Amino acid sequence: MVLKIRLFFNIRMPVKVVHINSVGDVTFCRSAKSRRIRLTVSPGPGIRVSYPYGVALEEAIQFAEKQREWIVKQQQKLNASLPAYPEESEISTRYHQVILRRGGAKTKIKQTGFKIEILYQGDLSAGHPAVQEQTGKIMTEIYRWEARKYLPGRLQELAAQYQFRYNRMTIRDNRTNWGSCSGHNNISLNLHLMKLPDHLIDYILLHELAHTRVKNHGRQFWELLDTLTSNRARELSAEVRKHRVHSG
Repeated sequence: MVLKIRLFFNIRMPVKVVHINSVGDVTFCRSAKSRRIRLTVSPGPGIRVSYPYGVALEEAIQFAEKQREWIVKQQQKLNASLPAYPEESEISTRYHQVILRRGGAKTKIKQTGFKIEILYQGDLSAGHPAVQEQTGKIMTEIYRWEARKYLPGRLQELAAQYQFRYNRMTIRDNRTNWGSCSGHNNISLNLHLMKLPDHLIDYILLHELAHTRVKNHGRQFWELLDTLTSNRARELSAEVRKHRVHSG
């Protein structure tokens, strides 16, 4: 489903940027050199579709929409091939500003209020496995602190708003899922939820709250989740799958 279209022109060819659900912004370029519709996913330009002058924009958009699953897989491959924390990274979390910089003889942390500087070992590159591992551990502790501060209250708010009841909630460093709900309605949440945008955090929390009533992923469950998400349950589920559960 296409949400919005932005139009601009460059010197050589008309370009349109179309937002496609579960994928993001896709750049469409009509080109005299193109003999067929061609779709590429790359780190710089992102998602790009070139198509011949004899093809309508609507046809090119439909082509891209049919390739959603392939696009998501390519995005995941790109994300996996890049360092999780590049040199001179500036990471804005819910409560902190985290900066990764080259430092001295060993890794140090400088914190001023909610600003944290990670100064990694100066004779190593930012992409070195040791630097990535150390940075990942530090980021995990930041997300753990933030998860404990934010998730319990937000879960209570949503439970009260939609009249759910759960037993207890725990926060874990989980590598396999974003959350779970036990048969006794104990909810476990992944601290890495704090990497997600707010609407996806809410979706995961509502997903687990829905399991307090329906213990499977059958039709009844998705119908319930649709009532909680303005009929966007499948769309939000697909968007969540674009994010890795554990990247540090």
